[in-house]
Amino acid sequence: MLRLDGVSKTYKVGALARKDLHAVRDVSFELRPGEVVSLIGESGSGKSTIGRMILRLTRATSGTITFDGTDIATLRRGSLKEYYRAAQGVFQDPFSTFNPVFKADRVLTMIRQVYFPGTGDVEWRGRVDDALSAVSLNPDQVLDKYPHQLSGGQLQRLLIARALLLDIRLLVADEVISMLDASTRIDVLNLLADLKERGLAVLFITHDLSLGNYLADRTVILRRGSVVECGATSAVFGDPVHPYTRTLLASVPRLGIRWSDEDLDPGPCRYHAVHPGGGPPLAEVGDDHLVACFAGNDERECV
Repeated sequence: MLRLDGVSKTYKVGALARKDLHAVRDVSFELRPGEVVSLIGESGSGKSTIGRMILRLTRATSGTITFDGTDIATLRRGSLKEYYRAAQGVFQDPFSTFNPVFKADRVLTMIRQVYFPGTGDVEWRGRVDDALSAVSLNPDQVLDKYPHQLSGGQLQRLLIARALLLDIRLLVADEVISMLDASTRIDVLNLLADLKERGLAVLFITHDLSLGNYLADRTVILRRGSVVECGATSAVFGDPVHPYTRTLLASVPRLGIRWSDEDLDPGPCRYHAVHPGGGPPLAEVGDDHLVACFAGNDERECV
């Protein structure tokens, strides 16, 4: 359904924009219907930039992003509008999405104005009630309220309900639970899992490995804008190959255990075990399990 092929993003920075900042480098992966893919990496690794490129909020410098076989960079006007009917995003800070001077349900009204201008009041209220019910919200408790009168979890679920009004097929969830308390987090995670069961594809962008492991079918690990390891979540978490992945997993806090760098040595570079003379950006080291060169440079000369 969604496919990224060699996608890169470069920003011009510095005095007179003479320097290049490579935010994303040659990223490739795909997202299938009814699948959750976790995009995991530390702050500044390029996760949100990839999400914004998928949503056409930022243009890729090179490479292609295709949805149902169509390059989204070629979409214009009506075709772009239809793309947004199928693909929507929910972002980290729900409060920044809402204008505080308007009531929160204005985000639903805007969907009606753009996509359902001919829908009657009774039919529209039925659609809204169904969307709110799907995200476990009571219409009487959230409609006709200002953003400051609702919790972060309620606002986040209201944004997901807005996406559901469009019968979307792809949801880009960018750090959607990082600002929520623990009790609300599990509600939103279970909501995403339920949407997955209905056939919705979710790109789950996070820096929290435990959440990615809980929710995702497949995992993509990013470091400095490049994919260093990817594949089935059970493979990436169960047998981490790249030193960066192993370090990330070892950094997850565990009760009663202090962090240690013991047993982090992954041994010889597994990339070169498969491609001794160099080759593609990622090497297959197992069933649905790919890894990059351990050196993390373009020359791949770590052996």
